[in-house]
Amino acid sequence: MKNINFLILGIFFAIVLSKTQAISWYRFYEMFKFQSFHMFGIIGGAVVISMIFMQLFKSGKIKDIHGNKIIPKPKEKGFVRTLLGGTFFGLGWGISGACAAPIFVILGFELIPALILLFGSLLGTLLYGVLSKKLPN
Repeated sequence: MKNINFLILGIFFAIVLSKTQAISWYRFYEMFKFQSFHMFGIIGGAVVISMIFMQLFKSGKIKDIHGNKIIPKPKEKGFVRTLLGGTFFGLGWGISGACAAPIFVILGFELIPALILLFGSLLGTLLYGVLSKKLPN
């Protein structure tokens, strides 16, 4: 029962993604062609909210379900790894028209296309796991 909050939050997140059309391939297409501000506004809002939550985590004001402080691990800095990772993520996003979270929301609307997207994202994750030792980390 203590995980019910996470289920409710997930359902709310799915509703927000669908109502804002963040699961629409056409919205991604518009964004990558710089024809609309719609997705940039959603992503910008997500970045601002994430910044606020990271500061709350770092200050200890938000704790996990057991009452422990959440301490984010510092990220290693690196230009090449960021450039390569962003390029591959962006290519996958641009080709498929969906990033990770919307795939699960699309499952509720269009089962077969979402399963293809999910399979492709899992295959890409597996490929990264196999090649990660050889990549510039």
